Amino acid sequence: MPESCTTGDDGTRGPTRQWAMLDLLPSRQSRLSCGIVVLLESRELLLCHVTGQRHWDLPKGGIHDGETPIEAALRETHEETGLCLGAEALLDIGRHVYTAKKTLHLFACLAQRIDPRELHCASCFVERISGRSRPEMDGFGWFAFDRIEALCTPKLAALLTRQLDLEATLEQLDAARRQPLAA
Repeated sequence: MPESCTTGDDGTRGPTRQWAMLDLLPSRQSRLSCGIVVLLESRELLLCHVTGQRHWDLPKGGIHDGETPIEAALRETHEETGLCLGAEALLDIGRHVYTAKKTLHLFACLAQRIDPRELHCASCFVERISGRSRPEMDGFGWFAFDRIEALCTPKLAALLTRQLDLEATLEQLDAARRQPLAA
């Protein structure tokens, strides 16, 4: 953007934008994607294999208008795995910058081991070349925390292994589960 040097009200000189109208255009915000890190006491997490790709992912996806992040996370997890989880079982583990265009709002829960063959993905996409409808996720598995870097994209692996502390999250979930309910 062209700039010119002007003197401000305080007498300092600095660059000024010539096209102030561009400041009125809405800035491109990152999309919010919400998901759930489903954990086992055995220090494993549920990952979903992304159809047509080499990597595995968390059950997550975009938030719809009018949805809260927790509602979006529960919906996306149900759509991509068939799991029906309750909001009361979730621990909010926060928002994390994922890419320049995407922010993730993640929750975590402690689960009992479910046979991955019982899981299914109801959300589909249409392949460009064949025109076939395919599930977004075509496989599911429980994986030890130390397998994350080998299975996930580098960005997701960095988030799960360096930005988040899955061991501490697991301890928080376990402590919350053991806490007696208040009357």
